[in-house]
Amino acid sequence: MELFGIKDFDSILVLGILIFFALIETISGHLKNSKRKGNDWIQEAGSFFLLSGFIKPATILTVIFLGNTLFANTTHFLSSWSILLSLPFYLLIDDLLQYWYHRSAHEYTFLWKLHRPHHQAEEMGYFVSYRNAVLYYLLMPNIWWMGICTFLGGGLAVAIGLILKQIVIISSHSTVKWDAGMYQHNFFKPFVYLLERVIITPAFHHGHHGKSQVDGISEPNGNYGNMFSIWDQLFGTAKFAHKFPKEYGLPINPKENWQAPMLYPLVHAKENNSELSKGFKHEVTSSNDAIIIELEKGKNYLWCACGKSKCQPFCDGSHHGSKFKPVLFEAKRNGKVKLCNCKITKNPPFCDNSHEALK
Repeated sequence: MELFGIKDFDSILVLGILIFFALIETISGHLKNSKRKGNDWIQEAGSFFLLSGFIKPATILTVIFLGNTLFANTTHFLSSWSILLSLPFYLLIDDLLQYWYHRSAHEYTFLWKLHRPHHQAEEMGYFVSYRNAVLYYLLMPNIWWMGICTFLGGGLAVAIGLILKQIVIISSHSTVKWDAGMYQHNFFKPFVYLLERVIITPAFHHGHHGKSQVDGISEPNGNYGNMFSIWDQLFGTAKFAHKFPKEYGLPINPKENWQAPMLYPLVHAKENNSELSKGFKHEVTSSNDAIIIELEKGKNYLWCACGKSKCQPFCDGSHHGSKFKPVLFEAKRNGKVKLCNCKITKNPPFCDNSHEALK
């Protein structure tokens, strides 16, 4: 797209945004102290180049071809719209589609396996936003929406929208926590509290990448927004912790070679304990009896609700890829407590003897 007389200005600026955050992270010492391995770089860089150089252009060309073949009379539908109307029209629908697609990728097994590489990253960084299986991007509805808007004559809105989106998305994944200090100063708090109710801030999205809710900060089963946080608030999945997790990634992470995470389901993992291996299945580990366990007053615990954790009655992340969500609770006293392990208690995480009906 040509903007300000410069051909492909949007692509150049998106690349410039990446370079900017790369330089900031390098200067701040993040890359020097990074624990990333070769597999991580291959997944992130590979997905970026495939997405930018093949998937997005191919999708746009496919939509334009189909549009010209089937709906030739609608080519200029958006071209007469003011940018003040076409830009929010493109962005809001784009982001709503991405919210539900991203949320579905955490709630349905097949999509989770395609999105899981994104959450394997054990540290944040500007390139993490591109870490998904190739098929995840091919199925992504907002990429097809980008093609539809371009076909309908909304190319300018798409170009500007992509630039704005990349600023938010890359900054929210980056180690440049620009909002961290604002939460600590009373002068800036009203501004950042208002801002985070509209767009995705680093604290909001870093929480989504936290390893476990047990830290009281992370929300891997929420904070699904891509550019705007309004959808999480509207659909009850928002958590504003105003802090950053100390641990990122997955509780169960076999760290497969890059081929399976990037190319699943065409390539399966060789590791038997990987969700990407052939025939992998989370075994049911719940039972029809309560578990009596010693708890420590004031400590957070995460109770398994899916019944498949290997460390019952507590969560080990086995619920990912399902609609089950673990229950976070704080022990009110020291001592032994009877916790539910049949998973049908009406007072989770505590046993209410509902298991008696199963015997």
